[in-house]
This record gives sequence, C-alpha cells and structure tokens, in this order.
Amino acid sequence: MDRPFVFINSAMSADGKISSILHRQVRISGTEDLIRVDELRASSDAIMVGIGTVLADDPGLRVKSELLRKERLKRGTYENPLRIVADSLARTPPGAEVLGAGCIIAVSRAAPPERLAALSDRCKIFVSGEGRVDLIELMSFLHKIGVKRLMVEGGAILNWTMISAGLVDEIYVYVGSMLIGGDGAPSLLSGAGFYVNFPKLELISLERLGEGVLLRWHVGDVRTDSCKK
Repeated sequence: MDRPFVFINSAMSADGKISSILHRQVRISGTEDLIRVDELRASSDAIMVGIGTVLADDPGLRVKSELLRKERLKRGTYENPLRIVADSLARTPPGAEVLGAGCIIAVSRAAPPERLAALSDRCKIFVSGEGRVDLIELMSFLHKIGVKRLMVEGGAILNWTMISAGLVDEIYVYVGSMLIGGDGAPSLLSGAGFYVNFPKLELISLERLGEGVLLRWHVGDVRTDSCKK
C-alpha cells in the first residue's frame, strides 16, 4: 500500500502520562519543545488527531511561527499543513478550531447524516469503513492527494490504532520533568494492547531539551495479529 511517512509526536510526564485523569491537556512541554513541535508541524504535509483530542483540547493544529509559515509559502505550499481528524461518528463540533479551509474530517459510514451536513460547509468529508474509520483507506487517500509526511498528534486511542495497524514509522516523545499519576490518566497508547510479539523500537536519537528529554524511535515490524482490535 502506498501511504505517507507517518510519525507520532507526543509529550509525556516522567511517569508516562500524556494528560490528567480528567483527560484534559497538561502543559508538559517547555518553551524549547514547543518550538520543536512547531518546526515539525511546518515540515509536515498534514497533521492528524483523533476526535477525543478535538473534544478535550480543541486544537487549531496550525503553524504558530510567522517565519515558518512564510518559509512554507516560499516552498510553494500552503501556510499550514492539512488538518485531519479521525472522527468515525462525525462528533466534531461545528465551531471547532480545527475546521476551516485545509481541514478533512474522516468519518465512517455510520456517521449520522445530520452531523455530516453540519460540518460539510466548514471542511471536506472523507468516508471509509463501517462502524469505524478505515485508517488504511485513509492513508491511501492522503498519499493520493500528495501527503508524503504525516504528523500524528494523538490522542492515545488514535496512536494505538495507527501503531497496531502497522501504519507508524517513527515516534517522537518528549519526557517532561513532572509527575501526573492516576490509574485512568492516558499514556502514549490506549486500546487493547499487544499480548505477544511486542513491537521493538530502535532508538534513533536522545537529546536533553530544557528540563526534559526528547527521544526519537524507529518503529519495527508490527504483527497485526498480536493484538485484539
């Protein structure tokens, strides 16, 4: 299958949590890491999040630096990467920050028509899968429209679904200098989990960044029969 190069970028606490027990965003990254994330966004053709992230954090997913946006224009591309939301049932609020020109909402065939109608004026709609978005079809579609480099910014459920389908090439994790705790607080991956043939990661680089550490891994082969869907 032809698909984009896909990487996950996330920040986690020293105890491995990406948000609080209330599933609300926590400021884990320092200034240096936020600059790095903006640079990663500017280097990507598209940025994708799951509906949980949209509902919890209402992210805009745009490049913040004016200089980086101008550099994108000089390269002959748009100021901002495409913004993709994996949203099986079209639950994205019509006033969400992510919407507008350059946004694609990926839904399943189970998405209610009235919700699609409410969103169709503010974004493009991509339909695949029955009860859930078919991510393999979505990756193929993104490749066809010119997306060569896709940045995935969570949340934990989308991270798991992408990795368990063998669709992720690299992972960037910034480990911040804080503790969050909580049995119900999400980690990098949610979902059923692997029970055999645990995927191996190859460490590409390790860098101190402010008061935290940035880790970059290559994701090895993933056996899609090693987990429960």
